[in-house]
Amino acid sequence: MSPPEVRLWARLRTRAEGNLVFRRQHPIGPYVLDFYGSAAKLAIEVDGAHHTLDDHKIRDIKRDQWLADQGIHTYRIPAVHIMTDADEMADGIYRLAMERVAKL
Repeated sequence: MSPPEVRLWARLRTRAEGNLVFRRQHPIGPYVLDFYGSAAKLAIEVDGAHHTLDDHKIRDIKRDQWLADQGIHTYRIPAVHIMTDADEMADGIYRLAMERVAKL
């Protein structure tokens, strides 16, 4: 895991309440997700600078579409945001997951 992923994981794993469990490096179909919350059908992807390159953008779009076709929402977070305030990013993920669980 990258340093931003390590920082985020340290926070996500402590926020697992009830059925809101996040897994790291979760394989699904042809992909490995940075983090996945199955109850919320939520994929969390930490995007480093290389994700701004055209070839990565295209791959990310295809990946996100494939996941959407499986009913999984992808939430992408720039790595720099995690390095700036990992607690806020984890809280936002937790809130998003709770909203998704309530709607499913």
